[in-house]
Amino acid sequence: MKTTRIAYSQRLNVGKYRALAEQARRLGRVRSEVWRRYGSVAGAGLTDRQVRDQWLAEGTHRRFEVLANAWKETVRDAMADITASRESAKAVVRRAVGRHTADPAARRRLLGLLKTNKWSGDAYLARQMRKHWRRGHNHTHNQIVVRADKHHTHVDGNGLLWLAVPGLVRRQLVRIPLNTTIAPKGTLRLILRGDRVEVHYQIDAATMKTSQRPCGGATIGVDKGYTEVLTDSDGNHHGARLGRLLTTESDRIKERNRRRAKLRSIANNAARRGDQAKADRISQNNLGTVKRDRQAARHRAQVRTEIFTAVHRVVDKATVVVAEDLTKTFAGRKPLGRDTNRRLAAWTKGVTAEALASVSERRGSALVHVNAAYTSQVCHRCGCLGRRAGDRLHCTVCGVVRQADVNAAINVLQRHGDPDITLRTPHNLVKQIVQTRADRHRSRLPLPDFSPALLSEERIIRKSHPDQV
Repeated sequence: MKTTRIAYSQRLNVGKYRALAEQARRLGRVRSEVWRRYGSVAGAGLTDRQVRDQWLAEGTHRRFEVLANAWKETVRDAMADITASRESAKAVVRRAVGRHTADPAARRRLLGLLKTNKWSGDAYLARQMRKHWRRGHNHTHNQIVVRADKHHTHVDGNGLLWLAVPGLVRRQLVRIPLNTTIAPKGTLRLILRGDRVEVHYQIDAATMKTSQRPCGGATIGVDKGYTEVLTDSDGNHHGARLGRLLTTESDRIKERNRRRAKLRSIANNAARRGDQAKADRISQNNLGTVKRDRQAARHRAQVRTEIFTAVHRVVDKATVVVAEDLTKTFAGRKPLGRDTNRRLAAWTKGVTAEALASVSERRGSALVHVNAAYTSQVCHRCGCLGRRAGDRLHCTVCGVVRQADVNAAINVLQRHGDPDITLRTPHNLVKQIVQTRADRHRSRLPLPDFSPALLSEERIIRKSHPDQV
């Protein structure tokens, strides 16, 4: 398993940055040419090696005025992006083929043509691919791909690590000071952003210290929260700084945007009065994006650290982690206010899902997804629907007030292996199953392993509402 690491330049000379920016701009023209010529049907079945040979024969590469290895690696990278775009469209076309014909032989023929990139000869497949594979356009003009054998590093007398990469002139390297002591290895991707260079490289996750930590031996359910990253079924909270990080950053962004809007209004008024010099000064000195982007990157790094640390603490205890599927989207919820939407920061949900999957795989713990519908509203003791108020759940049957996140984590754990509530059971059917179980619990009737009536109703709901499963 590979994972990406990022190193940043430190106090980079302005002249070096401009030289790298010019090289990235020229390589952006290479990417644009690749997308223009091969980002559609004409590029189907072609490899980056064939494109390189064709350009060498035509003399196309001379137009870009960059070193050979630079434009060849850029062609390879752009062709990989085109392939990924085409494969994404194929996934949609495969489903269309299944709906188009019920004949197994015809379906195998169409899928075979699609797999071998010979779909342009079939009228139906060509029509479907033109429909779902839209011609892409390059918008990347700030990246340089450096081959593994074309860069090296060294440490100076002050302990500073320097990365040397090829420039625009043969045998003249550009040396970049980095903010790390770990030398990047393999193929590098340099991204120029905000007057500094980001060095992206991949490492083997098995070599990381955290990957060599053993996992625990328990089976634990977890519930995602806002004030903390995760709450487990043992009642422990992990990542308690998350809520404070999100709230502080949200309030700071709100105040910053308010001030920027005021400055933008002053600049616009000055431009309308004819004072263009004042408008330009405000735009140049007060409405830039370099500082804003760096603050956003620093915040994202802090949040990722908090989330991954919390997940590692859970895996320290568990050989099986039971959680809801955080990649699933939910529609139809009541609208929330601007402040609430901004503070919830939906992107952290994706980071938590990434952390659970990555850390579990690297440390040998099993991640099990379950249906989390109504887990935060049901009392784990009696199974009855309670009243949620903040971080408290009031159970009207037990007469007990429970900590809502701990209660939800226990319910998530209990969903593991539930015969009636599967991962794809619609939420309205889950509610019916929960209410039926609660009624049986109150009447002291035995709970069946499964309910034929409910299973039959689930099949009906699956057919009538396929978008809910």
